[in-house]
Amino acid sequence: MKTIIIDYGSGNLRSAHRAFERAAKDNKINSQILISDKPADIAAADHIVLPGVGAFKDCYDGLSARKGVMDALHEAVQVQKKPFLGICVGMQLMATEGIEYKGSQGLDWIKGQVRAITPNAEQDLGLKVPHMGWNLLAENIRGRSHKILDGIEMGLHAYFVHSYQFHTDDENETILTTQYGEKITAMVAKDNMVGTQFHPEKSQKLGLDFIANFLNWKP
Repeated sequence: MKTIIIDYGSGNLRSAHRAFERAAKDNKINSQILISDKPADIAAADHIVLPGVGAFKDCYDGLSARKGVMDALHEAVQVQKKPFLGICVGMQLMATEGIEYKGSQGLDWIKGQVRAITPNAEQDLGLKVPHMGWNLLAENIRGRSHKILDGIEMGLHAYFVHSYQFHTDDENETILTTQYGEKITAMVAKDNMVGTQFHPEKSQKLGLDFIANFLNWKP
């Protein structure tokens, strides 16, 4: 089995690589973890991971600039339905569009917009943007649970660093949330795709358990 972490000039690639390798080793999962920007590697992968940090448009443009990567990603995820995980801005890129500065189109895999976090200053004095640090995860009461969360205890904290969040058109596609002056989308899912606003590679045991579930996931 092969897992590809896509290199397009954005994301904590080494940190993610180490976390995926550890999760695979600790859980005796036979998966080769590679960082690559080669379309052939994406085509050969069993699981695909898209990390991302920074501005939405910069990340989308960076992904588009890698020759053949966008086509290979579309074929693998949308046509062949391989398991896909987007992390942080990698999750946000799954949206229809990002409303940041002049705005940018997204991959449009899950309908919705990425908009700025707007904590209620009257109720939550002292909350700053970017939202950075550990926050409690909770299941979205209007949504549904997900197989990738099997065995993961709710009520645990995960690590976030972001100024924008994903507002899904279909709230059933928002699986986990957290609170930061407003309800923040923490995980989205549709078909063979999942995305986390939090960083599983930095979220200690919860994150490693989540990664292991992803590596074992067969949608």
